[in-house]
Amino acid sequence: MTLSYSIADVAPYISWLYFDHAWGMSGKPETERQQLRREAEERLQRYADRYRTYAVFELFDCYSEGEDIVLSRGARIPCLRQQQQGSDFLCLADFIAPQNYPRTSYLAPRTSKKKHPSPLTSMIGVFATSVDSGLETDFSSDPYEKMMMQLVADRLAEATAERLHEQVRREFWGYARDEQLSIADMLACRYQGIRPAVGYPSLPDTSLNFVLDRLLNMSQIGIRLTESGAMRPHASVSGLMLASPQARYFSVGTIGDDQLSDYARRRSLPVTLIRKYLSANL
Repeated sequence: MTLSYSIADVAPYISWLYFDHAWGMSGKPETERQQLRREAEERLQRYADRYRTYAVFELFDCYSEGEDIVLSRGARIPCLRQQQQGSDFLCLADFIAPQNYPRTSYLAPRTSKKKHPSPLTSMIGVFATSVDSGLETDFSSDPYEKMMMQLVADRLAEATAERLHEQVRREFWGYARDEQLSIADMLACRYQGIRPAVGYPSLPDTSLNFVLDRLLNMSQIGIRLTESGAMRPHASVSGLMLASPQARYFSVGTIGDDQLSDYARRRSLPVTLIRKYLSANL
């Protein structure tokens, strides 16, 4: 499924905390931070009718097999497990039911308000969001404006993911139809389940975008991938949606050569190539 949003649709879901962080405003006077935000909001209004944001997502039946999530199409999403002492040794596959587990999709009828007692699910969401490429290319003649619009575009792509996730929870998947959360609650991740993004701490391998692209065909919303799996436009987000009430965000952290080799085997790629993709985790 593909969706298109106006800037007005997704602007309320922007996390301004990360906007400030991107500008290096931490510790700066509140007046400076507010001025910068006013500039960004003025541009959101100015270009509200000129640019849009986009999303593509699919729901798949799935099961876990070791550290892999196996989808109904036969595709596998290999995941990584925490190895450091003092961690909880978590892996995203832990929140997916194994193959012989009683089926639990959290896809209950609209008339049913009964929650399934199982903490694991046998369904997963796969998604990507992006923005009109002009948000990144139409302001090259002015360095300040280019930087401002790039950061606004980044926030819009993330805000689109936030809005999409809300729709998935409450409508498309419907495992949290009765959810009553404010946007502030959502930005604080108080919803059920998680939305780990590719390239982020629990899913650090950006080359997984090649796997997701085969499932989603990201070109439908204008995303193309570089040789390393990075997305263009840069203001794009991709990842997974997990519904388990036990699922939580975590950082894989440092992994050893044993897991590196095993992960390369599961990706069917040379260890030398995977070492490049995961250099920050070695």
